[in-house]
Parts: sequence; structure tokens; C-alpha cells
Amino acid sequence: MSLYVDSSALLKRYVDEPDSEAAEALLRSDPLLLTARHTVVEVRRNLARLLDQTDVAPARSAFIQDLRAFSIVELDDVTCETAAGISEMTGVRTLDALHLAAAQRVGGPAVPFLTFDLRQAQAARGLGLTVVGA
Repeated sequence: MSLYVDSSALLKRYVDEPDSEAAEALLRSDPLLLTARHTVVEVRRNLARLLDQTDVAPARSAFIQDLRAFSIVELDDVTCETAAGISEMTGVRTLDALHLAAAQRVGGPAVPFLTFDLRQAQAARGLGLTVVGA
């Protein structure tokens, strides 16, 4: 099986937030984790924003190490065009639309979509994706 992981879920591995334990259990439950290329930017930006200088470097190192185990969906023309259509149809934010398009690209409803972003979860369900987390 495989699991598409968005930034809101992956960030919980490095920042203690509500649902961090649930996110970690779901991340450990699947040997094949997928995410889109822009997750690198989103997670690193949020680590720098949410953690103090003492904690950010080890969290960033752990994230970079963990990312090696992920299959990365590249943001090619097809994925970006799909994301544009999703954002027009659902009104989701740009980065969320890119996650949704990437998830559709790698299997759609056959690949569970892990998110803790309630708006994104609602849009994902509207697109027929199987949502876990939120």
C-alpha cells in the first residue's frame, strides 16, 4: 500500500502539535510514503517559523533524512495544470491544490491522503480521495 502525506501531517513529526502522535502512528503504518516536491519548501519554512534556533537545525536535519524514504511527485506540467483546475473548482489555496493534484496523479482514491488541514481534507473528499487524519 502507499500513503500520500501532505505538509500539515509531516510537520507534526518535527513540531509538537495537536495530533502529532496520531500523525506519527499513521506515518509509521505505511512503508511507502508519497509527497510532492513543494513539501520540502512548506515544511522547512514552517520549521523555521515555529521552532526556536536551538531546535530548528536538528528538526531540519531529521526532515531531510526522513525525506529520503519518500517517493516524490514532481510538479511537472500535468500536475500543475491539474492543480490549477482543482483550485478553480474548489477554491483551495495554491499549495493545497498542488498536494491534491499530486495525490490524484499517483493513484487518486486508491491512495489514502493524510492531512490534518480541515479545508484541504474537505476538498480532497470532494475530489473523491480517501482522507485519513483530519
